[in-house]
Amino acid sequence: MRTFTQPGILIAIAAVLLLARAALAAEAPAPAAPPRAKPTPAILDTDIGDDIDDTWALAFLLRCPELDLRLVVADYGNTRYRAKIIAKVLERAGRTDVPVGLGLKPEDKGGKQAAWVKDYDLARYPGKVHDDGVQALINTIMNSPDRVTLICIGPLPNVAEALRREPRIAQKARFVGMHGSVRKGYGGKPKIDAEWNVRADAPACRAVLSAPWDVTITPLDTCGLVHLRGEKFAAVRDSKDPLAQAVMENYTAWSEASKRKELSEGRSSTLFDPTAVYLAFSQEFLKMETLGISVSDDGRTLIDPAAKTMSVATEWKDMGAFEDLLVRRLTSPPK
Repeated sequence: MRTFTQPGILIAIAAVLLLARAALAAEAPAPAAPPRAKPTPAILDTDIGDDIDDTWALAFLLRCPELDLRLVVADYGNTRYRAKIIAKVLERAGRTDVPVGLGLKPEDKGGKQAAWVKDYDLARYPGKVHDDGVQALINTIMNSPDRVTLICIGPLPNVAEALRREPRIAQKARFVGMHGSVRKGYGGKPKIDAEWNVRADAPACRAVLSAPWDVTITPLDTCGLVHLRGEKFAAVRDSKDPLAQAVMENYTAWSEASKRKELSEGRSSTLFDPTAVYLAFSQEFLKMETLGISVSDDGRTLIDPAAKTMSVATEWKDMGAFEDLLVRRLTSPPK
């Protein structure tokens, strides 16, 4: 008869426990992947059709899975022309589920991207077109069970009118905009400018920035420094992705109409507006400051301790990383 010493018994018990643990581990299901964050509902209000950066911003927004784009509204007059550009970009992106809204003054007078939409019939857009884009903006915000992020990359007459009609939208949305010049002007110069999106309608901008919602802005201090050059620009220019190709076609039309030389030099113009889209879902690459900002009658945005405070992107932490993200999203759809 075989006998076990006390150490032998302990070793045997330990071996049995290890075998049991291994068997349980083999039967246990693999750990579930962490749940993906729910996309934030978003609306874009844009004066697309003048400077080309709005087109880059819309394309970038369509490739951001962090955001659930519910509506795009054309702003600052000539809004039927602008809506045609929006609708064509959405079609090329395969996103005709996104409604298009005509803002105030729905003329179709053309502009520097008119060649790209000269044969485009807005009435044939497969998605919904709202003749009253301001009301569509209000309804989208008020009917959303979740707070909406309103991304604004142009002058603000639509949004000021929406606040006038329905002030409660400020309770159900946050505002993210490309507006102002806080410590730096165009091209990074050390003197502020009356930035166009503010100067074009200073009373509207004042009403919107002072409304009782959370406000985040990227002024010229940060958005005015963004360009794609070299390999980064070439990656977009040479991409076979349909959305990247639409951006480059539109860029070509704008460059020819504007007699601009950046495209022929292998670089982008200043890409102001994509920074506002980025701020709608992340602040990682930017230094943010909480500042009181007032709007002067001549369109300057002034640091004012007595004014409403907002979150202001005043410096880049890593502009190169942002540019890499922009290129990656435009040239390869996120999984």
